[in-house]
Amino acid sequence: MRSAFGHDFDIPLGYLNTASVGIPSDAVAHAVAAAVQDWRTGAARPADYDASVATARAAFGRLVGVPADRVAIGATASGLVGLVAASLPDGARVLVARGEFTSVSFPFAAQRDRGVQVVEAELDELPGRAAEFDLVAVSVVQSADGRLVDLGPLRAAREHGTRVLLDATQALGWWNGDVSWADAVVGSGYKWLLSPRGAAWMALGPQLAPVPHGAGWFAGQDPWTSIYGLPLRLAAGARALDTSPAWFSHVGAAVALPYLVGLDRAAVQAHCVGLADRFRAGVGMPPGGSAIVAVRQPDALARLQAAGVVAAGRAGAARLAFHLYNTDDDVDLALGALARSTAG
Repeated sequence: MRSAFGHDFDIPLGYLNTASVGIPSDAVAHAVAAAVQDWRTGAARPADYDASVATARAAFGRLVGVPADRVAIGATASGLVGLVAASLPDGARVLVARGEFTSVSFPFAAQRDRGVQVVEAELDELPGRAAEFDLVAVSVVQSADGRLVDLGPLRAAREHGTRVLLDATQALGWWNGDVSWADAVVGSGYKWLLSPRGAAWMALGPQLAPVPHGAGWFAGQDPWTSIYGLPLRLAAGARALDTSPAWFSHVGAAVALPYLVGLDRAAVQAHCVGLADRFRAGVGMPPGGSAIVAVRQPDALARLQAAGVVAAGRAGAARLAFHLYNTDDDVDLALGALARSTAG
């Protein structure tokens, strides 16, 4: 058991895989376990989960810097991105990063029969080309290797008419930056936001209003009195885009996200990036300014796994992720494994 930033985490030494699956705090795990117990004993009622959904929604809004009425809920990042993609006009031009996580790029590429064109550019070239396109869709932090996109030029391009969609899944929770200006900010909860898989959110700017293609009962103006029959009576604001919540996921998120909102985000970033940069220095890499590190040494992933390090294989590299519950002991274990690889 480890204590980190005021919460306890039952995390093993060498767990460096938050970019794949985040570890919940004891408080989050206990809340979900209690909800499961209520379910299995018949004590749960559907409306009981509404408060958790509202709490998590509002906390995501605070993480992004927008009010709760501009936040829609979903189950996955791609499902929310898809709402924006399906609402583009025919023939729209979209710019994405080369090698982008496909939950960001596929929803737009799937609109090809409507003439939507998707163009890839290298991450460092993307901001300079943004003004040529109707919309730019990019991850704030690249999933494969942790590189950060330069947001300044994207913000400037937006002021001249280019819409900007940001996937902040690999950023929110450790990164201390401003994305409140973007037209859409999407994030999944099960990685750095330390929530169960099945909860995702999208914060919308005031000038973007996707068509609610997935509208169902939970998108109703009052979900509990508008569940039968026409006419259409959707909620105002972003909640019209809601899909029915995965209850237990939001129970966990309602504990995890307010906890993260209450932290000193600059201190969290300094901790996570400090560990990552210490690791990078140990393997001869320059500082990266990111909590994610990709190592391309031969057999790196196998060596790490043999030493008890939990990491991921992504895009031909071993990917390590350093979150608020990691320590120097995790760094030392990983460095030791790769030092043995170099010596071998």
